[in-house]
Amino acid sequence: MSLWLNVGVPAPDVAERAGHGVDVLLRVYAKCLDGQQEIANKRIEDALPA
Repeated sequence: MSLWLNVGVPAPDVAERAGHGVDVLLRVYAKCLDGQQEIANKRIEDALPA
């Protein structure tokens, strides 16, 4: 599941496939998402209007 999260599969989709809620998923796998800040910042920047 950490692979799915790291490649960008939305957390609700991963949680549904895993059979539990998003809160549990993120609590268990939060440590696997460390180091993703630059990617997240770029996605947010790209989504904002120019």
